[in-house]
Amino acid sequence: MLPYNAGMSSTPLSDTLDTDRRALSDRLPQHSRKALGQFMTPANIAQFMASLFRPTRSGIALLDAGAGMGSLLAACVDRLCQSASPVRQLAITAVEIDSLLAGRLRCTLDACSRRCRDTSRELSATLIESDFIDYAWNLAKRHAGVAGELERFDAAILNPPYAKIRADSKHRRQLRDLGIEATNLYSAFLALAILMLRPGGELVAIVPRSFCNGPYFRAFRRQLTSAMSLRRIHIYESRSAAFSDDEVLQENVILHAVKDPHPPAHVVISSSAPASQAAISIREVPWRRVVRPDDPHAFINIPTAEDGHVISDFVLQQPCTLEQLGLLVSTGRVVDFRSREHLRDMPQGRCVPLIYPAHFQQGFVQWPRPGHKKPNAIASNAETRNLLVPNETYVLIRRFTSKEEARRLVACIHDPSRLPGAHRSVGFENHLNYFHAAGRGLPPLLARGLAAWLNSTMVDRHFRQFSGHTQVNATDLRSLRYPQRATLERIADRLGERIDDQAAIDAVVAGQSTPA
Repeated sequence: MLPYNAGMSSTPLSDTLDTDRRALSDRLPQHSRKALGQFMTPANIAQFMASLFRPTRSGIALLDAGAGMGSLLAACVDRLCQSASPVRQLAITAVEIDSLLAGRLRCTLDACSRRCRDTSRELSATLIESDFIDYAWNLAKRHAGVAGELERFDAAILNPPYAKIRADSKHRRQLRDLGIEATNLYSAFLALAILMLRPGGELVAIVPRSFCNGPYFRAFRRQLTSAMSLRRIHIYESRSAAFSDDEVLQENVILHAVKDPHPPAHVVISSSAPASQAAISIREVPWRRVVRPDDPHAFINIPTAEDGHVISDFVLQQPCTLEQLGLLVSTGRVVDFRSREHLRDMPQGRCVPLIYPAHFQQGFVQWPRPGHKKPNAIASNAETRNLLVPNETYVLIRRFTSKEEARRLVACIHDPSRLPGAHRSVGFENHLNYFHAAGRGLPPLLARGLAAWLNSTMVDRHFRQFSGHTQVNATDLRSLRYPQRATLERIADRLGERIDDQAAIDAVVAGQSTPA
């Protein structure tokens, strides 16, 4: 265990902990941290999170699930003891599975108790050295059928682990016992914390933004938006700002919500660059623009720019769904590592083109690419028949972009007339999504208009309001609204060959796709 540096009573506990956090992080085995998804909270983040609570009672019970070394709890005690808070009694339950962290956490709780005594407050602390999902499941089983027994906390503060949950794991079975569907530990921890809050209880958590969209988090989003009243969402503009010491490249958000099924009129949306050096910008956004009542996926939109609602309204008021256009979007069928024996560096014999994102060039597929590290062709035979589609015109979109890229939506046209040779079929690799009409290609004019719509700055900025990661799911593309077919064709007609001219795309889309 690291020695505890108590410092002067005027020094915030969370600041004192920060030096120990870095040292302790170096002592934790890298493979263990990765397996558990552990990323300890820097002091400035912990202090900001603690500042979001608005307690009104004289006594509160506070939960920290996955408490680590206690940085969040220390920040809460700092805030309590430095303010005119009405809270006089604080009961802390800290749950931590890692024995090394639990040892340091015990020292933190002792220091918190001393700090509270110094300000005439009373603190009682319970340290649970356990897996949080086990703890919650066992608690529920002990009180089965007793209404309200799980709802024992007035506040919860969390920096939960980020690891995935296997479909056949004990955790998955325990969560399902409690009516929770979760594929990731962070959403499972939040879902359990919501169950354990009393009505009116407050939740503050820092989590990846990836829960805001996509099919894997749909059940969690519905629980969050039906049981909790979102009061504030803070987003970090840099993907590495929150956990720069740990090389976390996911985009993080901080949530503040109250257990109340009635949504607020407005949600406070704030943002900052790296938290230690930038001012925070704050604005109020109507609830219906954050969680749209008619959205079956319950996506959570985070418009940080002043014109964010204008952009989203422009896209969402378009008249058509993809289904109404008679189109579908699917993920490329060729998973290259599963088809290695059929892949060829260059076309030879009975081979057909295999298209990767690397073949995108100035708005069209450029194939083949000799000397490129990815194969250019796939054998056409009985084993690969179901992986191929007719070699016709499609709109392709990259499923992944790097964190440094300015755009998330990058669309391209597969035009068979631009490819050398005559091929009846083509393969799209799994890193692509492709738009099609019941398995067949699109009319060329429609394809060009659709690609322009997807490549427009307006649609890309709208997409970023609900997607905080680098993956573009087919579900996300199905959730978008689109102009009518005639409008898309008119966009293509006006653009002509300027398919890679961003300024021209934006001007034509803005002028031609105004909702009827």
